Parts: sequence; C-alpha cells; structure tokens
Amino acid sequence: MTMIDFSKTRLLVVGDVMLDRYWFGEVSRISPEAPVPVVHVHKEEVRPGGAANVARNIVALGGQVSLLSVVGTDEAGQTLRGLLEDAGVATGLHDDANIRTTVKLRVLGRQQQLLRIDFETAPSHEVLQAKLADFERQLPEHDLVILSDYGKGGLTHITKMIELAKAAGKRVLVDPKGDDYARYAGASLLTPNRSELREVVGKWDNEADLKAKVDALRDKLKLEALLLTRSEEGMTLFRPEGVFNQAAKAREVFDVSGAGDTVIATLALMLASGADYTEAVRVANLAASIVVGKLGTAVVTHEELQQAL
Repeated sequence: MTMIDFSKTRLLVVGDVMLDRYWFGEVSRISPEAPVPVVHVHKEEVRPGGAANVARNIVALGGQVSLLSVVGTDEAGQTLRGLLEDAGVATGLHDDANIRTTVKLRVLGRQQQLLRIDFETAPSHEVLQAKLADFERQLPEHDLVILSDYGKGGLTHITKMIELAKAAGKRVLVDPKGDDYARYAGASLLTPNRSELREVVGKWDNEADLKAKVDALRDKLKLEALLLTRSEEGMTLFRPEGVFNQAAKAREVFDVSGAGDTVIATLALMLASGADYTEAVRVANLAASIVVGKLGTAVVTHEELQQAL
C-alpha cells in the first residue's frame, strides 16, 4: 500500500495535557531507612504526555495540529509549552494560575519502572469557558476533532464540544476515561482499552457477549463505531456493519505507555484523509506495534510508518 500524505490534514486536539518526567538511575542497594531500593539518578528526561502526546504524534506523522488545553503558570507548564513548540505543535494552552500543571514522574532503574508520582489539580471554571470559546472559533479550520480525556478536568464541556463539532459536520474521536460514557454521546468513535470498557459494560464471557454489550452501548450513545484496543490481542472494531478484528503485529513490547495516543492520532489522520474505518484501523495497529517497542511516551514518525507499510 502506498503511504497517504497527511501534510494537508488539519486536526484539532482538545484534552488533558501533562508533562511526563523520567528519572533514570542505578539501583545497587536497599535503603537503611525502609525496605525500598535507593535509586542513584544519573539522567532526566521530559516529554509531552496525554493530549500533548497525541498532538506530537500527529506532527511526527506529517499532519497539522492545533492543541487546546490548560496548564498552570509553573515551571512544568513552561517546559511543556517549550517542548510542544519545539515539536511544531500549534498550541492554544490556557494558563490557570490556580493549578499545578499535571506531572507524571516515573523513576526507572535498569529500564524497569520502580515508581510513579503524580501531581495534579483540576482547572478553574473561567479558564474552561475561555477554552470552549476558542474551540468554537477554531472548529471551521480543522478536518476532524480528537477529544483526549485523561480524567483531569480539562474536558468539563465535552458534551457541548461534541454538539458543536457535529453541527459543524466534523467527525469526533474520543479517547475515553471513567465509567460515565453518557458524556460522549454523539461522538463518531470511542477508543477504550479492555479495562476501560469493562468499567462501563461489565465483564464479558465470550466474543458474542462482548459484541452484544458493545452494540447496546453504541446504539445508546449513537456512535458510528467503537474500537477496542486489546494490547497483545490486537484491536476489534465494532460497527453496525459488523465486527472487524485486527491481530497485533508480533514485536518486542518495551513500553505500552502512550500507545493509545499513537492509535488515536493515526486513526484520525487516516479518517480525515478519506480512508475507511478498517483501513484506518490496520494502519493505526501498525503504528502501535512500532511505538510499544520504544521506552516511555514516544511517537511514530512518517518514515517509520512508511517503512512498516
């Protein structure tokens, strides 16, 4: 298959951004104060996470993106802004002096994650109102909308955003969180993983039971489709036309963090470029198989995807 050129594709990403910090170190002893390893940190890295990582993936794949989100007026917020500008992401980051920018700090010893520490506060109502006005203004200039929900409070107005996007004739892809999917009603596509879907529909006994549960959810929320990401089992796309299973590509899995961001970024670019759902899922699955072979919150480049295709 020849590679689709994404350079004319313009996507609008809205959601919770975060700064992913990595502290790499050596572990050679146990602390005398408590039964925990002592990590001697010798390297630090920072990367954009959450919706910011979705935006970064879109740029790496050759698409155009605008990002709408909220950060604090702190060092982490400034660092995140700088990283996104360096990556070529057009940012509409609203500052909220009352919050801390969400930070996920991961401590690694010998490439193993030993600990994760999270810092976060929900943004204020006024800042979110300003973001909604921005969203409405920017909608016409974009081909498709991605709503990246990490449950940090940045998508308080998600129902209104879906309404506005639908009225403007734009498809809406949602990476969901939590057990209340009613707020995503009317979206084009949801991309939950297994544990996220289980939270909403409960356990399933077999594939037929799963299909019945997903079909009921899809009807209730009036979705075009639902894509279930199943890590080593690949992905399953549920639509009124039926079920499409895409097996995972066998590769060495190094780190699954951020793989969902790569999936939704690739899907959105494919759909906005005119691909059908099954073709979009095939390519997104391929992109995911590349990104899980990298450590931490990573991206897939246009060249890597082209080679894999």
